[in-house]
Amino acid sequence: MSVAILRQGDYLIASIQGDLTDGQVLALRDDLAERVGHYRARGLIVDVAALDVIDSFVARSLRSIAITAALRGAATVVVGIQPDVAIAMVHFDLDLAPLHAALDLDSAITLLDGHQQGAGEHER
Repeated sequence: MSVAILRQGDYLIASIQGDLTDGQVLALRDDLAERVGHYRARGLIVDVAALDVIDSFVARSLRSIAITAALRGAATVVVGIQPDVAIAMVHFDLDLAPLHAALDLDSAITLLDGHQQGAGEHER
């Protein structure tokens, strides 16, 4: 599978390096769900910058990853959506909710840091 998964503090970063088959996308979902629990990750960043297309299956799978990660205690942010891909996703009405999107890794970390602070306030 052409996905690098790194851990940075409380976050996991999955960088998709190229197109994935449907089976690889499902394997990625399962792998990320396992790693979120194993590392007790509070956030998951999925970098899709290398993808020239995000079809309905990949979009649904990204949503599934986000929902699964949320059930395991981690928020998910997708980064690197190419302009043409974003336009196509809007045109085809592909919905990524409850995913959050950010322009780049730094923005995603800032977003997740804010999410963690908000969650901490609710726990008090």
